[in-house]
Formats: sequence, C-alpha cells, structure tokens
Amino acid sequence: MWVLSRYHDILAALQDWRTYSSAKGNLVDELPGCAGATLGSTDPPRHDRLRGLIQKAMLKSALEHTIEPLRLAARGLLAAVRDKDSFDYVSEFSSRVTLDLIFALFDLPAEGRDEVREKAVLMTQTDPEKRAKGEEHLAAYRWMTDHAERLVRERKKAPGEDLLSNFITAEIDGEKLRDDEVRLTVTTLIMAGIESLSGFLAMLGLNLAQFPDARRSLVADPSLIPDAIEESLRFNTSAQRFRRCVQQETELHGKVMKPGDFVMLCYGSANRDHRKFENPDVYDINRRPKGHLGFGGGVHACLGSALARLACKVSVEELLLAVPDFALAEDTFPWVPSSNFRSPQRLLLARG
Repeated sequence: MWVLSRYHDILAALQDWRTYSSAKGNLVDELPGCAGATLGSTDPPRHDRLRGLIQKAMLKSALEHTIEPLRLAARGLLAAVRDKDSFDYVSEFSSRVTLDLIFALFDLPAEGRDEVREKAVLMTQTDPEKRAKGEEHLAAYRWMTDHAERLVRERKKAPGEDLLSNFITAEIDGEKLRDDEVRLTVTTLIMAGIESLSGFLAMLGLNLAQFPDARRSLVADPSLIPDAIEESLRFNTSAQRFRRCVQQETELHGKVMKPGDFVMLCYGSANRDHRKFENPDVYDINRRPKGHLGFGGGVHACLGSALARLACKVSVEELLLAVPDFALAEDTFPWVPSSNFRSPQRLLLARG
C-alpha cells in the first residue's frame, strides 16, 4: 500500500475520485460487504445519489432540536462526577454523551444501550497484532447489521419524526433509499456517531488537559470553544487515515502508482504539514485553521460535520461549567487499537 502524508498530495487525492476511488473500501481494514455499498465506499454517480438522499433525511432532522436534549444529557453525566476527585472522561462522559445523542436522533429503545455501544466500539477496532479485523470485530459488525435490520423493519411499520424514519421516507425525484441501503447507512452512522464522535470528543478533552492555558481561555470566554474545536480537529484529529484504490497510472514524487494499487491517506500527518500550517506542532486555539482535513474533503467530506461540531460545542460548554479545572491523572493511558482512528481508550482526569 502506498502512503501519502503531505497535505497537498492528500487534498488532491480527495478531490480526484476518478483516480483515487473509494469503491473498494475506504477503511484500511474494511468491513465485509461495505465496499461499494456505503456512502463512504462508493464513487459518483452512486455516491451522489446516496449522499443526496441521506443529506435530505439529515436536514429534515433539524440540528437545533438536538441541542437541549444533548445539553441535559451532558449535565446529568457531569453531575455524577462533580464530587469525584478524578473520573474517566471516556467511560463517564465522552462515550456516554455521544451514545445519548445517537439514541435520541434515531429514537432507539433504551434497553440494550450498553450492548450497542460495545458493538460500535468493536467495529472500529483492529487486532493490534494481526493489524486486521479479528473475529470479535467481525462478529460485532454482524450483530450491528442484524440490529439495524430489525430497527428498519420495525420503523417501517410505525414511522415517526426521527432520523431513522427520515432515511426510510427520504425521496428525491421519486427515488428512495433501498432497504439494504438504509440498513448499511444506519449501521455505519451508529458506529460513527457513537465511537468516532466520542473519539474526537476524547481527543478534545485530552488537548484541554494537556494545554491548561487554552482551557482557561475557554473558561473565561466560551465563545472561543468553536475555534478550539477546529484547532483540535487539525492538531489531533481522531480520523487519522483512510484508503483509496488507484484507477489509472499516476506518477507522484518520482514513483508510479498502478491501477489496483491501494493508497493510504494520512489525514493526521497532513494536518501537521508545515507547508500548509505554520508551527503545526503547536496547539493554538487562536489559529483558526483553514482547510484542515479533520473531516476529510472532496466528495467524501464528512456529512455529519455540522452535527459533530454542535455536539462537541455543547458538551465542552457543559464540561467547563461543571469542571473548569482538571489535569491528566496518569502519565500514560491506553489508545484505541485501530488502523483508521486514534483516541484514548481511557482518559483519567483529576479535578483541580
């Protein structure tokens, strides 16, 4: 597999889907049955059709309706840790608040919440020794697709005002998403919403613990929180790398990539490229980075970026109100084992 690490090389690849195709899977260790079938693993024109229908469904679920439930969920979780000397930011906050968000958006039954989260987490992970999906990860994916299929079947009988119902009913020029497309979309969005969003929120929490001056600035002026979110997306994105497949012979830096070759796009590296960002290894919430790849780019730019930004903003607002002063309680901590994503598996924070 070829590896692209420079910002402008990766940006060019993201903008040239004819050369760098996603149709053979966009994950370094792709899940079975996803390549060529999901929004992230298709090329235009099929990608455009899927994106249009999914975007219409998501727009119908107005973002502002999620703010108050999300804020209440964050407050409830933080109230539970308010009197603790230390707490695990991941298990007690970031993973829980994103779980609440996804369950609210899809109007999912409360029972089985922990099992849904467990399977979503496993789906994103990789066996650290084999550098590939193990049986437990594949079993989690099969469980989630079966679960999504049951949800779709039940919701078709009694549709509501939730995001899942919108996926079922979304229509453009008389065309709707097929049942299998709804199932795969729900599966991947539950995974992304619960684990990928939680991962970024954990990275943001890590940044605020590591850089206390930045955190104090946000406590003093919460209007800076959106700027901190953008800088964290650049400085420490949880979406580190994705895959493409070369469709036509391409020469880059004196090397020839041939049709059928796979290419890894390293977003994390691109976001630290000194050719694009001045002093890239400095975390600066006043930077306001333009063009970072924290949400990818091109036709596959993250469709849920607005929701992710909103969820992080509300969560951090409530975090800094409840726990304005905190620091890392341990020098080392485990990271999520994944070929694509990077975030703390545990983040123990000590109150100031």
